[in-house]
Amino acid sequence: MPRVVCVAGARPNYMKIKPVMDALESRGAEVVLVHTGQHYDPAMNDVFFADLGIRPPDRFLGVGSGTHAEQTGRVMAAFEPLLGEVSPDIVVVVGDINSTLACALVTAKAGPLLAHVEAGLRSRDWSMPEEVNRVATDRVSDYLLAPSPDATENLRAEGYREDQIHLVGNVMIDTLLANLDRARASDVLGRYALARGEYGLVTLHRPANVDDPEVLAGLLKALGEIAGRCPLVLPVHPRAAERLAEIGVPGGVTLVPPAGYLDFIALQDSARLVLTDSGGVQEETTALGVPCVTLRENTERPITVEEGTNVLAGRDPARIVATVNRVLDDPPAARRPELWDGRASDRIADVLLEGGTAGTRPRPTDRPFPI
Repeated sequence: MPRVVCVAGARPNYMKIKPVMDALESRGAEVVLVHTGQHYDPAMNDVFFADLGIRPPDRFLGVGSGTHAEQTGRVMAAFEPLLGEVSPDIVVVVGDINSTLACALVTAKAGPLLAHVEAGLRSRDWSMPEEVNRVATDRVSDYLLAPSPDATENLRAEGYREDQIHLVGNVMIDTLLANLDRARASDVLGRYALARGEYGLVTLHRPANVDDPEVLAGLLKALGEIAGRCPLVLPVHPRAAERLAEIGVPGGVTLVPPAGYLDFIALQDSARLVLTDSGGVQEETTALGVPCVTLRENTERPITVEEGTNVLAGRDPARIVATVNRVLDDPPAARRPELWDGRASDRIADVLLEGGTAGTRPRPTDRPFPI
């Protein structure tokens, strides 16, 4: 059985790497968990490890924050000697954060097989750092593990070989379904005096939404209007906390501390609707059948719009309010995409353990085998 390094670096990674680790270990693979330390705030890190039952990382790189270049460079410099020491057969990276790209580049040059979970997602917005990370990580990966048909179509259109592309489903939903009963047992609604179906949940963290005071003020104006019809709860992301304090939130919008995984799923599950700029929340609300309004002009998860409960509203305040009113008046029907069934991680483990070795399978720039 191979030795597999699984990489996590920030909150969005934890829900994706846990089921993959479990599926690999249940089949006898040796799994080494590496945490890069891109997220280091306890509210964004420790509570998720505890809620999800993730064992302590075997290696912690402690890279911390910085510019995109600084953070990516620090992860690369710390991961390279670790990879030489551990000598894995396969490295698994997930998502689209800086740690994902940094560890992918180091792995590609070191020689082990590289697997990218959530391959093929595209927002078509090149101003998003995550879009650059996604595209570059896919380019150097041996296994492209796609969560949805649109992702496989993107990969084929970009020229990847069929032996690289695997439609496996959504590992985020594996974690959601495995923990849903525990989440529903949370007392978080009682703590915040909330009733099921009588509030909206808001998340804001993307730089395009929270770093520009004018944009953030517009979003808060829209939230204030919406709160007149449906009270809103906003768990404060560390990135947005200072700016929200400077601008001030309108009446009807209640700020609460960052939520752990189980509490946050419980808040989503009981919400009348969710307003977000998070890709993962678009997926979770689709799986839960909860109406979602995305405060972005685009999404790298279009399947949540086509086959789920998600609606794109952009960042214009008037458009956001109008969209929310339509959703409240006529909520979208609950739909869950195929293969979002809780077994994506099993399919991933099967692909990785049956796919050969670095010496026996074609590498990313090899030509397709003749038919």
